[in-house]
Order: sequence, then C-alpha cells, then structure tokens
Amino acid sequence: MPRLSIVEVKLLTDAVLSRICAATGARAVQRADSIQRLWSGYGELARVWLEGTTCPSAIVKLVQPTAAVRSRMNAEQQRSHARKLRSYAVEMRFYEQYAQRCHSHCRVARSLLCEQQGDRWLFVLEDLDAAGFSERREQLPLHGVRACLEWLAHFHATFIAEPPAGLWPVGTYWHLDTRPDELARSNDPQLQAAATRLDAQLRAASFRTLVHGDAKVENFCFTRDLTSVAAVDFQYAGAGTGVQDVAYLLGCLDDHTCERHAPALLDHYFSALRRALTPDIDAAALEAEWRALYPVAWADFARFMSGWAPQLDARSGYAGRMTALALSSARDDLHR
Repeated sequence: MPRLSIVEVKLLTDAVLSRICAATGARAVQRADSIQRLWSGYGELARVWLEGTTCPSAIVKLVQPTAAVRSRMNAEQQRSHARKLRSYAVEMRFYEQYAQRCHSHCRVARSLLCEQQGDRWLFVLEDLDAAGFSERREQLPLHGVRACLEWLAHFHATFIAEPPAGLWPVGTYWHLDTRPDELARSNDPQLQAAATRLDAQLRAASFRTLVHGDAKVENFCFTRDLTSVAAVDFQYAGAGTGVQDVAYLLGCLDDHTCERHAPALLDHYFSALRRALTPDIDAAALEAEWRALYPVAWADFARFMSGWAPQLDARSGYAGRMTALALSSARDDLHR
C-alpha cells in the first residue's frame, strides 16, 4: 500500500492503514487529513478518505504515547499518565459495550474498529460529518444549548441504573479520587474542607446513571441548524447523576447568559428527561433528587478548578452562587 501524501499524520503507518482497510472494507486509503493532536502529545486524530467502500471517510483516533511523554515523570505526572491511559481503555469499552444502545436522540459515532496493544489504542469510527453533523462550535446560541441538553437527557435516561462495567466507577474527568494533586493545590479552604462531603452526596444518590463525563460544547457535533447533535469523546464516561453533565455544560456559557437562562435551561433538561424515561422510573422522585444535587455538582467542579486553575475565580456569578448554596447545605447537614 502506498504511503500517504499527507505527511503530518505521522502515526498512520502502513500496518495501521491495513487495519483501517480491513475494518472498513476499503481497497485503499486515498488520503488522510490531520484533525488535531491528542491532549499532551498522546496521539493523533485524523480523517481518512477511503477507496472502494460504501463509506467514503472514517475518523481514526490513534493513541500512542511517545517515549518522550513517558520519560522523566515525577509522581504527579505518573498519576496523570495512568489516568490518561485508563481513560482510553474506558473509551474503548464504551464503544464496544454501550455505544450501540445510543439511539437517534443521543447519537454517537458507530464504531468500526477498536483495538488495544499495550499502551496503544486504535479507534476507527464513523465520520459524523458525513452523517450530517458537520458543525463544530466553541460557543452556542440558546437553541444549540437546548439541543445538547436533550442529548444528555436521552443519554441519561437510556442508562438509568446501569452498572458502569469497564467504565469509571465514578464518572467525570474531575472526580475527587482521581485528582489528589489538584485538591492539595486548592486555593479555597472551604472547598478543600467540603470536598469529601460533596463527593459523598453525589455518590449517595438513589438514582444513578452513566454520565458522559466531559460534556463541553467542543465534544458535540451539530447539524447545520444546530437543532440536532451527536457526541464524541467518552474517555470519562462512568457512573454519576445527570446534573453533573448538565452543570458542566452550562458552565461553558458566559456568566451573563448563565444568570439569565440557566434556570430555564435546567427546566428544559428535566422536561426532556421526563419524556425520555421509561414508565417504571419514578420521574418525580428522580427530578427532586437531582435538582437538590445540582448546586452540589457545581461545587464539586469548583473544587477541582480551585486547584487546577487557581488563578481563575470559580466562586463568582452564577457558579459562585450555586457553590455557596451547596457549601451552606453541606454545613447544615454536618451540624444536624
């Protein structure tokens, strides 16, 4: 097989190209376009154009940490490295075991191939651009945010009470157990002191589901009118409550928009969730519990941010009010 003319896609060796062709039924890979490097130099994301098959393109995610990434790590970097490797194993399990249950209202890419060899993962996925989800945004109008919330509602409804087999026992990339270094660096003594209680409140929820775990705007792909979405990047999928994804998504909005529209957007999420839940789920009880945990979800993320980016003010505006509400509630519970 001839080598690619796009030399920037450095990790697509002849052996990898052969695996892509076998997975897609293509005669050859015509060309590869680099989309982006993975976080911290752990690999590459590319679009490959195929010859002799019904799908003209596919997305390839190749995770292959270099020797430079692995060398000369201190203890914190070793923990970060282990967390990243675990996240790719989680993503592979999601595509192997859970993705096929995601229907048209919580669309994800179809998996064509997922394989692991040591610290190397190869994902060959449906090209969502070709499926009509070609728009990418860093900021959204309100109707685009509502579309993302509807995706989350259907995703959460699909996996209510689902054991997180092979996923993170507790989802979200900022989960307390996986972030001891950020907790130690926190510049907020109140959040440091409350961290364990906040985490325990979220874990103790009666109604649990699978969460996306990194539901930022950049991880959604949109139709051109922004009314339908598909999601990508399931490295931090695991058990949790739906409002953890919701609070994180709404945290992507600017503070003025959050102050004005977050309550109505939260209502929109729960309206979509009630429609998506099966009749055997007590929707009213679930909503009451998750609404009570919504400020806790904000505070839990603020705890992470206070150590990860202490130069940012995570206690101002709407986020600050939600965090203060959760901390006040936690103190009241402690003194009862």
